[in-house]
Amino acid sequence: MAVAASLDRSYIEICGFEREAKPRVREVTVTLGVSPLPGGLKFPDSAGAFHYEESGKLLSVTTNRFIHWSTCGDTVQLVEQSLDTNLLNNAVRLKFSHCSVLPGGVAINETLNSVVVLISTNQSVHRLVLPHPARMYRSELVTELHMQSIFTDVGKLNLQDPTHSALIPSSGGHTGSPSTSRAWLSFQGEAHFALASPWGGITVVTLPPHGAQGGVSVVELKRSSVMRRLSNWMPSAMRGDQVPGDLVLSLAVHQLEEDSFIFALCQDHKLRMWSFRDQSCLLETDMLDYMPACKGVGRLSGQGHRLRLSFSPSTGLCLCAYLAVPHRGQFTVMQLVATDNHRYSLEHISSLFSTQETLVDFSLTSTDVWALWLDDSNSTVVKYINFEHNVAGQWNQVYVQPPPEDEVPIGVDLDPRETYLEVLFSPLRFTASAIVKALQIFRRGSDRIYDLSWESLRKEVTVAVETELQSSVTKFEFSQEEYRQLQVEFWSRFYSCCLQYQEAQSAPLGLTVSPYTGMACLLRKGFVSFLLPCFSVDHLYLCYDQYLTTEEETPISEDPDVGRDILQLVQCLRLVSDTVSGEMAYEMEKALEYLQPPEKAAELVLENMLCNDNNNVIVDIQNKLQDVRNPMAAMMVLLREMDLETDSDVTAEMPVQTGQSLNVRLSVSQLYSSTSAVSVVCQAVCHMAMTRALFCRDLLILQKLYLRFGDNVFLGGGAQLLQLQQDLIPRTSHLLSSYHLLKHVSVSLASSVPTDTIDANLQHLTMLELSDTPTLSAGRSALSPQTVVELFFQTGGRKLVTSQLCSQLQGNCLLPWTHTMSIVVPLLAQLLWPSNPGFQFPECLMANCQYTQLQEYVRLIGPWCQVNIGSCRFMLGHCYLASGEGQKALQCFHEAANEVEKEEFLTRLTGGEDEDGASTPRLQYYNKVLRLLEDVGLPELVIQLATLAVTEAVNDVGSQAALWTRIFKHHLNLGHNSEAYEALTQNPDSSMQLDCLRQLVVVLCERSQLQDLVKFPYVNLHDEVVGIIESRARGLDLLTHNYYELLYAFHIARHNYRKAGTVMFEFGMRLGREVRTRLGLQKQVNCYLSALNCLRLIRPEYAWIVQPAAGTTYDRPGTSPKRNSDGDPTAEPARRQVDILELKDLQKEYILSRSRLTLAQHHPPSAAIAGSSSAVELLALLVQTGLFDAALNLCQTFNLSLTPVFEGLAFKCIKLQLGGEEPQNEAWSWLAANQLSVTNTKESSATDEAWRLLSSYLDRYPSANGQHHRYVIHKLLSHGVPLPNWLVGAYKMVDAPSLLRLLLSFDLLEAAAELVLEYVDAVLGRGHQYFGIQRPLSAMSPPSWLPYTSIDQLLQALNETQTHSGLYNKVRDKLDEYHTAVEKMSQLRLAAHSQ
Repeated sequence: MAVAASLDRSYIEICGFEREAKPRVREVTVTLGVSPLPGGLKFPDSAGAFHYEESGKLLSVTTNRFIHWSTCGDTVQLVEQSLDTNLLNNAVRLKFSHCSVLPGGVAINETLNSVVVLISTNQSVHRLVLPHPARMYRSELVTELHMQSIFTDVGKLNLQDPTHSALIPSSGGHTGSPSTSRAWLSFQGEAHFALASPWGGITVVTLPPHGAQGGVSVVELKRSSVMRRLSNWMPSAMRGDQVPGDLVLSLAVHQLEEDSFIFALCQDHKLRMWSFRDQSCLLETDMLDYMPACKGVGRLSGQGHRLRLSFSPSTGLCLCAYLAVPHRGQFTVMQLVATDNHRYSLEHISSLFSTQETLVDFSLTSTDVWALWLDDSNSTVVKYINFEHNVAGQWNQVYVQPPPEDEVPIGVDLDPRETYLEVLFSPLRFTASAIVKALQIFRRGSDRIYDLSWESLRKEVTVAVETELQSSVTKFEFSQEEYRQLQVEFWSRFYSCCLQYQEAQSAPLGLTVSPYTGMACLLRKGFVSFLLPCFSVDHLYLCYDQYLTTEEETPISEDPDVGRDILQLVQCLRLVSDTVSGEMAYEMEKALEYLQPPEKAAELVLENMLCNDNNNVIVDIQNKLQDVRNPMAAMMVLLREMDLETDSDVTAEMPVQTGQSLNVRLSVSQLYSSTSAVSVVCQAVCHMAMTRALFCRDLLILQKLYLRFGDNVFLGGGAQLLQLQQDLIPRTSHLLSSYHLLKHVSVSLASSVPTDTIDANLQHLTMLELSDTPTLSAGRSALSPQTVVELFFQTGGRKLVTSQLCSQLQGNCLLPWTHTMSIVVPLLAQLLWPSNPGFQFPECLMANCQYTQLQEYVRLIGPWCQVNIGSCRFMLGHCYLASGEGQKALQCFHEAANEVEKEEFLTRLTGGEDEDGASTPRLQYYNKVLRLLEDVGLPELVIQLATLAVTEAVNDVGSQAALWTRIFKHHLNLGHNSEAYEALTQNPDSSMQLDCLRQLVVVLCERSQLQDLVKFPYVNLHDEVVGIIESRARGLDLLTHNYYELLYAFHIARHNYRKAGTVMFEFGMRLGREVRTRLGLQKQVNCYLSALNCLRLIRPEYAWIVQPAAGTTYDRPGTSPKRNSDGDPTAEPARRQVDILELKDLQKEYILSRSRLTLAQHHPPSAAIAGSSSAVELLALLVQTGLFDAALNLCQTFNLSLTPVFEGLAFKCIKLQLGGEEPQNEAWSWLAANQLSVTNTKESSATDEAWRLLSSYLDRYPSANGQHHRYVIHKLLSHGVPLPNWLVGAYKMVDAPSLLRLLLSFDLLEAAAELVLEYVDAVLGRGHQYFGIQRPLSAMSPPSWLPYTSIDQLLQALNETQTHSGLYNKVRDKLDEYHTAVEKMSQLRLAAHSQ
């Protein structure tokens, strides 16, 4: 439907409650040194307002901006307010010591550069010159949410200065206080203050223009004469006699050209007009002439008379005088008419009557009179009337908000405390100041209430009431019912206190209507309320019975017959509303809250009405219903008017209107962005929802009553009953639920959210590509707390509403209040309407982390709303995620998938670019939700939802692969290794499968879960697994990762021993090249040993492995095959060669590695060089270190000569022999590393053990011709060490001639001579066993020989030296003896041979 039509004849009050415990008002005290006047006259509190001239125009800094004030005794409170921006430092309270502010004593005037505030008290006048907003903010566009008020620097003004203040002098010995006043600013800038003198006449005090030189002047205007007072304040002429009727009751001023006209309504019921320039009375009219049947009125004092002016170019200057007559007040509207020769007259336009008792204030516009009364029950009454065009003087209604209920109904199933707190802190009932004052009284003023937040104030109230309850308890045990009664008693007492202060805060002080926008405001003592146009349906339900008499009150239908039927129906609805008891209303409300069918609840209410119909109301309703000719048509019209469902998308951005400039659009976008406007608009929606919810409730009950009456009231019979039952009742029930929902969200307060929660939620929204949803900044607004509707309107709804408003303004830069509000309020309601396709409101709740409120919203619309079902399920799932209920969230997300392609929000959710390339919107939706679950950190739910999504991706291989990859990843992260492997095998994409396999290997290795990794079967993936592990093994650090060991275990588990051996041998080779530490050598030994074991498990003919040739390197993963690390082209790779290694080759490598390890264990510094040393190099290192056992084993393995070993050991013996104590101690370490064959039980030195070790090696490792002995003896002799006897004896047994040659080579002639002598004796048979001679010289023995060459050399050497002549002779003699024996034996052999 289109926006509902609004009535110009009906308004509703929307209260602008403040929600701060302590309003931020600055106080300024003005002290002029005066004393209080005698008599103590007190003036009533009053209020007024000033509207900027351009407040009704776009492109102005003062758009929708006004100033309102209130007076109380000596205090004036000024507040500047804007509907488009939040004004800072906008409230100031001026206190004038020992003075009382006069009625009408505040006036505000606007100049090009300034705003001038004029204030009149009973003893002084004051002028405040403040900067104009246009000068404070030099731009026609206002785009900031916060701006400085004109009162920002008021504290810097010296208000005691003569330029700002002046005293009113006493005149002619008279004492007394002026009764009223009026101030204005002349065109020349002079400030004039017209004061009603208590002795009659008018005193005008004038201040010179601001900043100009000059003194204060005074002029007195009286009916009989004109007297002028100059700056000395003294009278200069005699006064005429005063007339008591001359006392001025109300003043008004209007400037015309160079003159100012002062209108005075006096106590004698006469209206006088004075020319201030001429100081003469130009006009005098008796107002009783306009009052019919005025007999006796002239004798009354007329204390309540009031006067107001209104000027417009179309109507000119109009005056309205209110004549206060008991039980019959009259408003007389006249127009000032100028005649020739500057003479004036008043032309009567209209006389309006009212029976209200006490007029508080009234306002005159160019067309209307607005009036504010207090009736006999002290209730506020506001009405207005068009003074030219009205029907029989009938006033139009303004529906004033009633005060809170005197009693709070508490259901038996509700907690009293929570019920009272909900009522007290509802944003529609009590101001914060009323609650604070009640709290101070309730706590007996024990301490002050400082600036508390709304939540803190709620806690303070709870503590105060509960403390009072506990302190009054005298018993220690209570029944549950007794305690409940105590709670009700104390909470009701506090509630009564709040009611009293709220009543005081709600006292009406004034009424203002903007001449530029038509915005009407009701000025109450504690707050300002706005009067908004009342829509036609609401007007019908709210208006008094006496107004429901003509068809003109039903503009929702052009058919007069339907209009009459609607009037009859509405009258029946009023009867139903009056009959529904409070208990039944509560039951109906509870049924809606608990999602029970409204139809059944209405039937129960109807049954209760029928059972308790003591006043025959049902009969009256039946009689009225019989007068309704076509009830179906009337009901359909009413339902159509209340249904906010629209086919057009109210959330769509409107196209730019032709002729609308960018500035206009920007200015419109800033409309109603202040917290005041937000509160007013949202409360208007709330009141509309509450009114229409009651309307629908009563209509539903009436429809049920129709069904009960049946044909008795239906002229159409069964067809209409069927239509009623199948169409109208369900529609009414749906509307009732919808308006109940709007009412609920309008009073639900938004929760304060920590910053970290907002940041986390923003991250989730960014992932969902919904981060453009507006959110409220962390600074929040001055409106605290907010309702969720206010939050929505402030963050996103206002932009949508103003976009529609901009299109409907159609280039018009004027902002009439009634027109704009009649557009804005329904548009916001349509945005909230659950049956419309727009989903911005739940989006706003989600974006601002209002999860509890969002859950309640979804709960309330669940049973009956069929729009955005999937979107609501998605939102509910998001709420469950925030509250940690993952399984519920998953269920909601899954249910929402069915509506993906049907709803705008879900379509937008899946409309972004999807990195997984999903082919269908449902799969795109699943991908978004999966990423959300991943972002929240719920891998179990990701697995479950992805498993569900796989079933919907049957024909989409890419999506299936992505989903299985996601399932695999999260199973793996959770440690579900088997499930991860299963997901891997299900992946249809080979490349993704390989990636997953690689990740599985890496992760399980990092977790050391190698058993799981090895046990998987890897069907059709065996080679890939091996390749992955080999690649990782060859590309990563050997000591940090254990991929070789994993690969070894992998092959062993599959009985592939040759592969296992190859892996360990490769591992060992790399360890030798890359890890030259003792740990690396230890690992290398183990690797070679493992490789040996593997090959020994294979049949001999297969016990071989392939080894890359020396110098081969392994390419790391990701390296270029054509370029090196510097980017240069690499040389053509040589053809790779391989070597075949058999078991014996591995054995050699093992021995070599073990020898290296032995060396590193005994001499750690050698580890760095031992790792890459060859067998020959290692042999030298072992010998040098003293590891002779290992060296001998190495020599035997690689067929190396043992000579280096014996020479090295001989050298160590020499060092020990020749060394001191220190070498002896060091020798024990390497001696202990070598195993001696024979244990010596006697104590011996390290030298003895070394010689014994050498002796054992010579015995253990014999050599041909005693070569080892020869090398040892040569080493000893070369170092000049005497030969040990055992060594000489041992070598004599093996090769005595060689020993002789060694002795000769080192010039050991004596030893050589002794050896020759012994050797000759041995040959001759004396001691032959010591020289290894088996058979000495004899006739039967084989021929024997002597080393004659060596002996000859010895003889020659002995002969050449004189010191050895004796030895020479001995040797010669021994040789002669030998020759003789040889000759004899030769003869015997010859003889024997001859025989």
